[in-house]
Amino acid sequence: MTQKNNQINARQSKQIAGALALASCGLFATSGHATELSKKADDWKVDAALMYYGEQDRVQAVEAIGTAQKAFGDDSVLDLKLVVDSLTGASASGAVAQSSSQTFTRPSGNGQYSVAAGDTPLDDTFHDTRVQANVGWSEVLTPDWKLNVGAYGSKEFDYMSMGLNASIERGFNKDNTTLFLGTAYSFDVVDPVGGRPVDLSSMAVRDNFASEEAYRSAFDATRQSGSDNKQTADVMLGITQVLSQRWLLQANYGLSSVNGYLTDPYKVLSVVDNNGITQDLLYESRPDARLKHSFYVMTKGALDAGVVDFSYRYNTDDWDLTSHTLETHYRYYFTGNFYGQLHLRYYQQTAANFYQPFLMADTPLPEFASADYRIGDMSAYTIGIKFGHRLSGGHEMSYRLEYYQQDPKNNGTTILGELQNFDLFPTQKAITAQFSYSF
Repeated sequence: MTQKNNQINARQSKQIAGALALASCGLFATSGHATELSKKADDWKVDAALMYYGEQDRVQAVEAIGTAQKAFGDDSVLDLKLVVDSLTGASASGAVAQSSSQTFTRPSGNGQYSVAAGDTPLDDTFHDTRVQANVGWSEVLTPDWKLNVGAYGSKEFDYMSMGLNASIERGFNKDNTTLFLGTAYSFDVVDPVGGRPVDLSSMAVRDNFASEEAYRSAFDATRQSGSDNKQTADVMLGITQVLSQRWLLQANYGLSSVNGYLTDPYKVLSVVDNNGITQDLLYESRPDARLKHSFYVMTKGALDAGVVDFSYRYNTDDWDLTSHTLETHYRYYFTGNFYGQLHLRYYQQTAANFYQPFLMADTPLPEFASADYRIGDMSAYTIGIKFGHRLSGGHEMSYRLEYYQQDPKNNGTTILGELQNFDLFPTQKAITAQFSYSF
């Protein structure tokens, strides 16, 4: 969202308040430009970006992003967005490292892969291309009321998502106060490679069977036929208050209800004995419903030569997963056409109540279990810089580089036997680089 370094005047206050409301409620906004009404009717504003994301020895992603915005008079704006990304690399399967090599079946059931002794098991079948399209419409109904509606669709090889969103804004107090109410609904279809695994069923490994027919029969017994789906319904209520000509404050509350297939079909758990030696590999199992709450507060201000914001977000759900996020951006204008921006973010999360780094062979199986570190205890931080250069004709180029580090932690599980020799919670590092051009 483009910000100006001059003083926020009274005419700008309502537009900036609305823009901030939607920017932090990205779930409901179809584009970062959704509330920036162009001053010239019939003009198009186009942004193009190319982004690279790379994890150390793991997932690599290249993403192309294009957005276009057209204003119809002073009251209506059409937003279009297209995203195409390609992902390759390896992702943690959830299994634990061992003192001897391990063999795993590929999700398709066709073939297998081996992991060397002492290495964290990584599934090297992570390859996909995703295409996503968004469309949004923003309409000023009256001087005090504004309506936003949108739709999106996303498709990748084993996953499809479609969604609708709508929100309404109401200005009060001479446009110094804006209330926001938004809702969204999405419907996702999950069709994993090789089919959906039966929850907590044992992985069939070809080397353990005398014939291909026996192996295929055992593998098919771990699969459920057909695709499955999940539905997400969201509601968000927010308020934005202009505190002065330079500062504003925003707060919102969000409620999200997710139902359907929430298990990750590509994640497994190791079942170990008292010496930490793997006896079996089971596909994970998660509840089929999740209710999430989020609370967010942010303050933003225009300085003499820049813009700064500070925000805090708290999330909690009925999986007992809670998180805290602190974030700030500081943009400094070296000249009227050149700026630099610093981005800092800290994130801390507690584990879901069914997260376990491994299961014990002498313990009855739980109803739900997952060793996916993404729902375990962790902390993470981001440090980023961005530079932007405004060109003639209203064009702009920007460059962004960020470093991300994620530190998974033990949730209190006793580490047994030979598992003490391995790092079961390895640090994850990633770099994001992006080039953007606006015209």
